Amino acid sequence: MKVVALAGGVGGARLADGLAQNLPPEDLTVVVNIGDDFDFFGLHICPDLDTVCYTLAGMANPATGWGLAGETWNALENIGRLGGPTWFRLGDRDLGTHLERTRRLAKGEPLSQITGDFCRAWGIQLTVLPASDDSVPTWVYTDEGEMPFQEYFVRRQCRPSVSGFRFADVDRSSPAKGVLEAIQRADLVVICPSNPWVSVDPILAIPGILPAVMSRPVLAVSPIIGGRTVKGPAAKMYAELGIEPSALSVARHYRKFLSAFVLDREDAALQSEVQALGVKALVTATWMHTAADRRQLAAECLSLGSALL
Repeated sequence: MKVVALAGGVGGARLADGLAQNLPPEDLTVVVNIGDDFDFFGLHICPDLDTVCYTLAGMANPATGWGLAGETWNALENIGRLGGPTWFRLGDRDLGTHLERTRRLAKGEPLSQITGDFCRAWGIQLTVLPASDDSVPTWVYTDEGEMPFQEYFVRRQCRPSVSGFRFADVDRSSPAKGVLEAIQRADLVVICPSNPWVSVDPILAIPGILPAVMSRPVLAVSPIIGGRTVKGPAAKMYAELGIEPSALSVARHYRKFLSAFVLDREDAALQSEVQALGVKALVTATWMHTAADRRQLAAECLSLGSALL
């Protein structure tokens, strides 16, 4: 079975790793959100791409889920000593990724080609693609004005109240080479337990991707468990937008193209309401504390996905 996973953030990276443990590399493509990308110290930072790739390569910091294991912070500490900004945590090893990516982008190489080369260097055999080679930054509308996503998420630590989102220049963007082809070949599209508003929607907003996804069976895993998010501000965003933060709300968010939905045992009472949307629903353990948890959840997703074919 050929699978395309749409991913962003730590939850997306972990399920992508679980899928990689269950599928031959030639049968899995991970399409990653680029709405979080931004420039810092003149370097092009791709937080979601790097989190997914570091996780798939077995290099991610196990304590945080992002960044590199065994990281040091000498450069950042010196920046702070010199009076520079340190609100975005760039480790010494991580800087190497951003330096080389920025150098190659400046030469005119597309982000998708650079990502593929990085994956090969890190021993990742499956295909990882940015959703687009174009810049499509996410902006957040808040009670303190509109601000870039990383300003809201990292520097302001999600404190401002959210009222909406904007994906700048998305109408002028196009999918990265290979994205539409992978979706059109896929037997199943898996939406990982990533933030629907700022990890998945930026992917689907890129012209051509949503129609391609709607042509395939789609399975989504809820990032909200018991009204809370495992990581990140998705539940807070739902509440501030006037929507009850729940697994059911996530299923409704995707309902126009959703074929199957996976929710945690803590939300078993919502299964019938999800099924009332015309969606197959699976209740299982969705917390991914270990590599074995990732593998098991992914295996159950693939089993449910097979039943859709």
